[in-house]
Amino acid sequence: MEAVRIGGRLTCLSLLALMGVFVHRPRGLHVFVTRGSSRLRSPKGRHVTLHWNLSSVTPELLHVAPLIDAARHAVRCQEPRAAVATLDSLVHHGLLTASQVDEVFAGLPARLKAVRGLVDGSAESGPETFVRLILRAIGALFETQVFIAGVGRVDFVVEGWLIIECDSKEFHEGWQKQQDDRRRDLAAARRGYVTIRPLATDILGDRQTVQKALREVIEVLGPRFTGDRRSQFSKNGARQPSRARYSQSARDSG
Repeated sequence: MEAVRIGGRLTCLSLLALMGVFVHRPRGLHVFVTRGSSRLRSPKGRHVTLHWNLSSVTPELLHVAPLIDAARHAVRCQEPRAAVATLDSLVHHGLLTASQVDEVFAGLPARLKAVRGLVDGSAESGPETFVRLILRAIGALFETQVFIAGVGRVDFVVEGWLIIECDSKEFHEGWQKQQDDRRRDLAAARRGYVTIRPLATDILGDRQTVQKALREVIEVLGPRFTGDRRSQFSKNGARQPSRARYSQSARDSG
């Protein structure tokens, strides 16, 4: 392993992607090197990032960094919304607990603390995290992972009438999946819901366009739905993001 040859441990985006954790743009090799290390070998590749830190815990393995450290490095190496998606994935897969996420941020600069409040392990994929942050940014009311009788579980119900389903992959999943999705969409329409399915490639790569489209869908179609339905949505425990300003880090994540 190149990280060990260099004299360190695999960490950050390199380690997390290898573990199946969502990483937006895994790039290069990330190596954890403890302060005071000597006789490091020169990296063979050009795209190598060395993370010089004191380990937060005693490493149990010689070739990989402790997960707390890897997560901390990943927050530093990514933009806020991508960092949130990575942390969501770690929590969702049961690799980190809420208290361990707190531990991650305990070792990070104060400017990154706002990211902690955006972490939600209910997200089942990176695109879901990105859409959730978009909905927060536009001030929409929404619930995540909602079960609808006759339809099943959906990723988002927005404003009580709009279902958003996120592609979890950037590539086509097959005709059978498309057939199942279309049947679910029809069942949802019979119950008065509108369903949209943004592509993962757009969610991850063209956030501004997706955000603009979602805002316009809500503005154009929202008035057609009765106030009673939205009121019932609120009573059912929908998340109601504050209309107050978010911190700069939070808004940058949207």
